[in-house]
Amino acid sequence: MLSFGIAVLCCRCCYSQWLDISNVNFRQEPTELAGPKIIIEYDINEPNISPDSPAYVFVRYSTDSGKSWQLVPMDSLRGNGFDIVEKSGHKQIVWWGTQQTTFADANQVKVRIRSVDVVRIPAGQFVMKSLPGDGKDDSKEISPDPDLPLYYMAKNETTISMYADYLNELGSKEAGWNRRMTNENRCGVVRNNDGIYTVKPGRENYPVTYVSWYDAVNFLQWCGLRLPTEAEWEKTLRGGLYLDGDAAKKKPNPMPERRYPWGDESPDADGVFRCNFDSEDDGFAYSAPVGSFEKFSSPYGINDLAGNVAEWTLDWYTTSFHAGLDGFRMVRGGSWMAVAAACDAITGATQLPLKESSIMGFRGVKEATLRNGE
Repeated sequence: MLSFGIAVLCCRCCYSQWLDISNVNFRQEPTELAGPKIIIEYDINEPNISPDSPAYVFVRYSTDSGKSWQLVPMDSLRGNGFDIVEKSGHKQIVWWGTQQTTFADANQVKVRIRSVDVVRIPAGQFVMKSLPGDGKDDSKEISPDPDLPLYYMAKNETTISMYADYLNELGSKEAGWNRRMTNENRCGVVRNNDGIYTVKPGRENYPVTYVSWYDAVNFLQWCGLRLPTEAEWEKTLRGGLYLDGDAAKKKPNPMPERRYPWGDESPDADGVFRCNFDSEDDGFAYSAPVGSFEKFSSPYGINDLAGNVAEWTLDWYTTSFHAGLDGFRMVRGGSWMAVAAACDAITGATQLPLKESSIMGFRGVKEATLRNGE
């Protein structure tokens, strides 16, 4: 067995919202195929993760002492510690690939493991009332699909601290960052003279804003995730016809056509504030820390689908005016500036993908993957 000192970093990274990972070990072993494999072991210290609310785990590595980083492809990994992890404890990942895992200088190699809360959205039908792209997609190929396969969605909107971690791994090229992000009321990411990005104290758990559609896509590709489609976003808010999915059908959704994640009551009905919208009476003049209204989450337990920051989706909105150009994308969920009625399940806004706004953020989705032997 070959074993050598490769630097490993468990990424809670002094930031919030990455889950707690520790005791990372990394070693190289020979295989019968004349090339090595990599064994990665770690502990995930999150007792609340479960099959319904698991952790999404991804691995990034550097072969030049941290100057540049790459995502380890999921299809090169096996074991119980990558992708969707349903139980806390000790995990092992086997990284196969004779070319990927043969390093010219092992002392230059570093590995980072990160993990984020996601929620399982079972396969099955739901009541879809909106049309993707507001029915204006000029391809005419998009039609509502009320029967979606299994997917996983981030429990919370992407936080400022997570985004700063991403920027620091990219380096000091300012990609994905703009000066408006320094606004401590509406964002709070500062680029220092040495090129290091820091978060203004107290802003770590707020949703990142001033991110374009491209910024959101790039961050999620860095994680191995993607933006949700409008259909996925709407199903997550309302729930499927059966909350345990069409395969089981043991938990019928009591409100499959609900207007908001919690039901049909207005966000401020009876003086109870259920989300962060256009009223300082909800306790927040601008955005709120993610999960501040967790009591009023979606049927699956996903936070802030109503209000706080509007969320980029994968879907396009096209008209004849800008057909053939890089057209508008759909934004869902309302924001801290939206009136209560605009924080519902079907109201959507359109925005050019280059737009960077203090009211827009995003969250990620992971498609379910089948593994050998499962």
